[in-house]
Amino acid sequence: MIGRHRAAPLERRERASPAATEKLQKVLADLGLGSRREIERWIEAGRVAVNGEIARLGARVSRDDRIDVDGVEQRGASGPAGDARVIVMNKAEGIICTRRDPEGRPTCFDALPRLASGRWVAVGRLDINSSGLLLFTNDGALAHALMHPSSGLTREYAVRVDRELDAGAVAALTDGVLLPDGELARFAVLEHAGGGGRNHWYRVELTEGRNREVRGLFESQGIRVSRLKRVRYGPIALPASIKRGRYDAMSAHDVAALYAHVGLPMPRPSSEGRARGRTREGRGSRKGPSVRGAASARRSERDDAVLDRGRGEAQARVGGNRRGARARRPHDRDARGRGR
Repeated sequence: MIGRHRAAPLERRERASPAATEKLQKVLADLGLGSRREIERWIEAGRVAVNGEIARLGARVSRDDRIDVDGVEQRGASGPAGDARVIVMNKAEGIICTRRDPEGRPTCFDALPRLASGRWVAVGRLDINSSGLLLFTNDGALAHALMHPSSGLTREYAVRVDRELDAGAVAALTDGVLLPDGELARFAVLEHAGGGGRNHWYRVELTEGRNREVRGLFESQGIRVSRLKRVRYGPIALPASIKRGRYDAMSAHDVAALYAHVGLPMPRPSSEGRARGRTREGRGSRKGPSVRGAASARRSERDDAVLDRGRGEAQARVGGNRRGARARRPHDRDARGRGR
């Protein structure tokens, strides 16, 4: 996020704590301006400035830094082109989270509804073999606030492993272990959630979302992860009503609650959005591309049923709302929005 007060020079910002800063190209990509590779080319061409100085590739920025692209401050560009929208998706295994894949594999973005202007920004990622909660928004500032390490938002996962952890492994995973990337990682919460034999379930929580961090932590103890499902991101829990491979839109009320939770002002609705609120908007949900065999899909659905048991019709809740913010139940529609 970009503040109005005078920020420290770029050289001092680059020496700031890495936990309080992020790479410049990542911040601009999170704002929906382009891909990281494209933005790296802008930086190399001298089109990007931080606090009035031409940026260098590798520069890191904080929420307080002013970022300009081609002389235009990007605070305004971080807002949605239209009304703020948030999609809640229950990602299936076998789907990747990149916008485009050179190998032609199905991506999460393939299943999302088209926007009249702007583009969807993913809030975090899940690897191809992981499933569960993914959030998408058309507001880059909201996505950035949800992902920034300073937000401290908890990510909760349900993990199936091939054996029960002993006391030593539990202590190591909660005290912290050094991963191959040289970073120290730990679970804030690690609880046995049932199972037996070669199928033990654990509930784990992290306060950051580095690539393959959950799998890496278990692998550090010689334990293989056979299922990994994200069930909560910050104040939003995956509703049991959103089936595997489907998505739904959060209501305007709950989107406003999410902005309040991360301390951002809610963008003012456009005249088009107000008109859409008076006439029911067609929002058919869509099932994502299937890339797994029928037997594998049935196994995943049985596991999902085990995870959902006892949660009932859990809703996507935003903190501070007693009734809970809800992602509405998806309509059963095909890719063209027609009822099936």
